[in-house]
Amino acid sequence: MAVPRLRNFIDGEWVEPQTEEYADVINPARGELLARVPLSSSADVDRAVAGAREAFPEWRNTPPAARARYLFRLKELMEERFDELAEVQTREHGKTIDESRGETRRGIEQVEVAAGIPTLMQGFNLEDIAAGIDEHCFFQPIGVFSHIAPFNFPFMVPLWFVPYAIAAGNTFVVKPSPRVPLSQTRVVELFEEIDLPPGVVNMVHGGNLATNAILHHPDVAGVTFVGSTAVGRDIIYKTCGQTGKRVIAQCGAKNFIVVMEDCDLPKSMAGLMTSFFGNTGQRCLAGANLVLVGSGSFQKRALDAFIEAAAGIRVGDGMDESVQMGPLQNTASKERVLGFIEQGIREGAVLALDGRKPKLVDPDLPEDCFLNPSVFVDVSPEMTLAREEIFGPVASVLKARDLDHAISLIHDNPYGNAAAIYTSSGRAAQKFRHDVKCGNIGINIGIPAPMAFFPFSGMKDSFFGTLHGQGKDAIRFFTEAKVVVERWF
Repeated sequence: MAVPRLRNFIDGEWVEPQTEEYADVINPARGELLARVPLSSSADVDRAVAGAREAFPEWRNTPPAARARYLFRLKELMEERFDELAEVQTREHGKTIDESRGETRRGIEQVEVAAGIPTLMQGFNLEDIAAGIDEHCFFQPIGVFSHIAPFNFPFMVPLWFVPYAIAAGNTFVVKPSPRVPLSQTRVVELFEEIDLPPGVVNMVHGGNLATNAILHHPDVAGVTFVGSTAVGRDIIYKTCGQTGKRVIAQCGAKNFIVVMEDCDLPKSMAGLMTSFFGNTGQRCLAGANLVLVGSGSFQKRALDAFIEAAAGIRVGDGMDESVQMGPLQNTASKERVLGFIEQGIREGAVLALDGRKPKLVDPDLPEDCFLNPSVFVDVSPEMTLAREEIFGPVASVLKARDLDHAISLIHDNPYGNAAAIYTSSGRAAQKFRHDVKCGNIGINIGIPAPMAFFPFSGMKDSFFGTLHGQGKDAIRFFTEAKVVVERWF
C-alpha cells in the first residue's frame, strides 16, 4: 500500500503544503512507515492564520450555547470512535493500548468541561456602585490562538486548549508534533465531520520553521506550549514576551516520589510502577527520583520490592494487551536515555537494574526503540541522574533522613511540576502538601494528574506564564475582561 502524505487543514479544507520537505512517521514498536508528514513553511502558517482571523468575527458572535453544541457533537463522535482513536495513538507513539485508552478518556473529559462554556464564561455585575450607576464585567474572546504540541500525549494535550479556546469564541491553529501527527489529524477530521464552521480550527503540520512563524505572526494573540524547559523558557516564553502574545508554557519536570516507612508498601507498589515506568517514562508527571525515608531495614525492603516489580514489567508492542510498557517514541529518544545511563555510571551511581538490553514479550520485534526499566541506587542529589529530566524508564533512588530532608531535596531541584508522598500519616501528608513548592501534589497517588475541571499547574522551571491549561484557568486565558460602568439619564 502507498504511504499516505499528510495535508494541512486550513479554512475548512485539506490543502497541500507549500513545501517539498517531509518527515517519516514511524511505528516505534515495529519500525513500520505509517505516513509522511510535511514540514510546512511560513506561508502555510500565514494561510492558516488568515483563515482563522477571517472566521473570528462570525464565530465570536455565535452564542456560547450554540458553540457548546458543536462540542457535544464532538464528544459523541469521540465516544463512538473511542477504540480507533486509542489505536492510532499506540501505533504512532508506542504507548500501551491501555494507556492510549486512558489518554483518550482524558481528552474527551476536556471537551465535556469546555462544553459548559455558557456557565464558565459568565461575568459578574453590581447594581448601584454609586447612585444610579451600575457596573458589569464581561469576558470576551480575543482572536486567533495556537498550540505547539508535544509528542508524548499526541491526542490529549492539544485538547487541554483547543476546546476551551473555541468554546470561548476564539479561533485556533494547532501544530502537532511531526513525530506523532496522526492523532491530531484524526481529531481534526472529527471537527470537519461535525461541520464546525471553516476557519475555526486549523491544523498546520511542521517543525521549527512553522513554530517560529506562529511565534512571530502579528495576528496570533496567544500561544500555548507543552514541552521541554529549554524550549519553553528560552524560545516560547521569551518570544511571546517580545511579540506581546499571551502564553502558557508548561515545561519540563524532575518529579520526586517520597516513600515513608509508615506507608502501605504492597498497596503502593502498583502506583509506583505506573508513575516511574508508565508511558515509558515519557510524561511530565512521571516519577523520576524515588526518595526512601525510614530505617535501614525499611529502605532495603522497599528498594528490593521496587526493583523486583520493575524487573517484572512486560515490555513489547503496545497493541498487545499483555504488555505493560511500550518502546520509546523513536531511536533518538533511546540514545538520549542510554546517554543518561552511561553518565550515571560514570558519576558513581550503581545500576541495580540494567534495562539496556531489551527483554521483549515478542523477541521477533526490532529492538531499535526498546529499553527495559532501569533502576539506579546510591544516587546523590548533585548527580545528573537526580537533576536533569531523562524522559525515559529510568528511576533514581535517593535516601533521606526524615521528611524535612526529603522536602529539601525537592526544593534544591530547579523543577516544580509534581511531587508525591506515600504515607499513612495525616500529619506528614498535610506538611507535604503545604510546604512542597510544586504545582501538582500526590498523596498516595503516584501520578497527580489534575482532572479537566482543575488547572494543570506547575512552578519554578516547569511553568512559564500566569494561567494554566484546563478548566477555569483556560477560560480566563482565552478571554479578556471588559468592564462597563453604566448610567442612564
